Formats: sequence, C-alpha cells, structure tokens
Amino acid sequence: MSKASPAASSTDRIIELIELEPSKFYNRYPPELSGGQKQRIGIAWALAANPTFIVYDEVTSALDQLVAEGILRLLDRLQSELNLAYMFITHDLSVVEHISTRVAVMYLGTLCELSPAKALFETPRHPYTQALLSAVPVADPLRKKARIILKGDVPSPIDPPSGCRFHPRCSHAIPECSTNMPVLDNAAGDHWVACPVRLKAGG
Repeated sequence: MSKASPAASSTDRIIELIELEPSKFYNRYPPELSGGQKQRIGIAWALAANPTFIVYDEVTSALDQLVAEGILRLLDRLQSELNLAYMFITHDLSVVEHISTRVAVMYLGTLCELSPAKALFETPRHPYTQALLSAVPVADPLRKKARIILKGDVPSPIDPPSGCRFHPRCSHAIPECSTNMPVLDNAAGDHWVACPVRLKAGG
C-alpha cells in the first residue's frame, strides 16, 4: 500500500477541519455540493494558506438557519483551535451579535460607530445604528419593540450627500451635519461615534 503524499495528507487534514469526509469530496464539482458544503469548501481554501487572519464576506448569506448555525459553530471552533482572527462582513445583525467581539457600523462607505459588541447592542449611539437594531426581529411575539423608520431613500454611493452621509435621513440632523463630515470621537470607554449631535446629547 503506497503512502499518501504530504500534499494529499495536508489536503485531507484541511477537509477534515471543515467537518467533511475527504474521500467523498475530492472529485465533486460545485453543482454537486449543497450551499453549506460550498461554504465549508470556501473556508478550506482559506485555511490552505495557513493564515492568522481571515476576512469572511456574508459567509452565512443564502443559507437556511440550521446550516448557517452549523457554519458559525465551525468558525468558532476553528478560531479557537487555530488561534485565528476574523473580520466578518455581514448585514445579518443576529450573526454579528453572535460572533463578534468588536463591531464597526458603516453607512455609504463611512464609519458611523465602533464599539465592543456588547456595548453596541446594549447602547447603540449613532442614529443609523439605532435604526438598524430596531429592525432586528425578536423571537418573543409578546415583546413589543419600537421601530425606527428612516425617511427617504438611500442616496447613491456614487454621488453621496455632503457632510454627514446619513443626514438626509436622520431625525437628529442639524444644519452643520449637511456641511461637516463627522469623525469618530470617543463616546464612552472604547465606544466611538461619528455624530456630534448624539455625543453632545450623551448618546
């Protein structure tokens, strides 16, 4: 019996890390894989480079909830076992809350808020962050949640508004918001907000 080549052994290990059986996936084409399997193979490609930092862009999008939960558990385990750092890009705030230790909220390419995850979800300070979190569904049908409805449409990122890019849709906007681009400033502890109005109001 011939020994497996080092390359094959390394590939087997990576496929096993993503919780798939190597012999069943060597000769498969993408159309033969489920959505969750495709995501796991994508993660395997990233692991093949032996990284210390991985960027995941919408890694759970287009997956049903059970499959997405399996991917998130896999990422948690890999992070712990391989000592990895992640940047996780997503529109799914429930995923952000589950996986993140630190969160950056962006609107039209600019940073609105930067904070430890716990502080951001408990005390969002930027009006855009507050509106985003108000839209997250809650599992308890008896629990009422005030929804913040933003006015107007999202401006074009090709021709964004002057000053604060969120000001045309912001109920807290003042005249200077239309002329001055806000910068991140410390609101409390390690919580940073790009909104002088909310900073003056104490969040």
